[in-house]
Amino acid sequence: MADFEFQNKIVYYESYGSGEPILLLNGLMMSTKSWVPFIENFSRDNRLILVDFFDQGQSARMDRAYDHGLQIALVGALLDHLGLDRVNLCGISYGAEVGLGFALESPARVRRLALFNGAARTAPLLADIGRGWNEAAKLEGGLAYYLAAIPVIYSDTFYERQSSWMAKRQETLVPYFGETEVKERLIRLTNSSENFNVVDKLSRLDMPVLVVSAEKDYLVPLGEQEILLRGIKDAHHVILSDCGHASMYEKPLLFSALILGFVNASQTEFEI
Repeated sequence: MADFEFQNKIVYYESYGSGEPILLLNGLMMSTKSWVPFIENFSRDNRLILVDFFDQGQSARMDRAYDHGLQIALVGALLDHLGLDRVNLCGISYGAEVGLGFALESPARVRRLALFNGAARTAPLLADIGRGWNEAAKLEGGLAYYLAAIPVIYSDTFYERQSSWMAKRQETLVPYFGETEVKERLIRLTNSSENFNVVDKLSRLDMPVLVVSAEKDYLVPLGEQEILLRGIKDAHHVILSDCGHASMYEKPLLFSALILGFVNASQTEFEI
């Protein structure tokens, strides 16, 4: 729908509706298109903002290695471009980590922070999983990358119940992952998380924070969520039962209700 220039490169974003602004931040393999099923709900009473990070969707491709700092700066530049002093920041996976980094660097610009399937660090297990994705990306075609990256994102229950949907995902994504330029982008995005670790900074957060975990998240298990909860003062915590890393797709109603309720609740202190 729109774009602007940041660091001499194009950043693509979309904006819908009006009201208290919600910025949804993509997971690593996502783009603004991933949020299409949620646009109607999220823009009914709020201003919904979507953005493609560098190396995602319709934003510019990078020609060098980078870390989360680049995407964090992109978020700040987007808010400047939109003239927004503060926003409700909601991210999933990679987007949760970028959102967490932005909230730590610019706390005055984050009204409320929702972290779905995110972490405060790239744990050794996740780092090796990412290296496995990168090795698969070096192989011919897109099937190896699909099989290395996609099945582990979902819970076993969802995988079985939604077998036809998963088959369509494979039909769509294998050719996409087979494109050399796409694999190069995914490798850079994966590598940008290699040294991510903000564990020692979590206590600085002073805005309301919602941490949403998934019982069957094989990429960011509950133990990593506990690190967030120990570090963030008075964080709210929800565990989605029988759900994997792609919680937005596995539990779309809960995903929507949790964010909209958290953002739009006018009262945060209660006397009981």
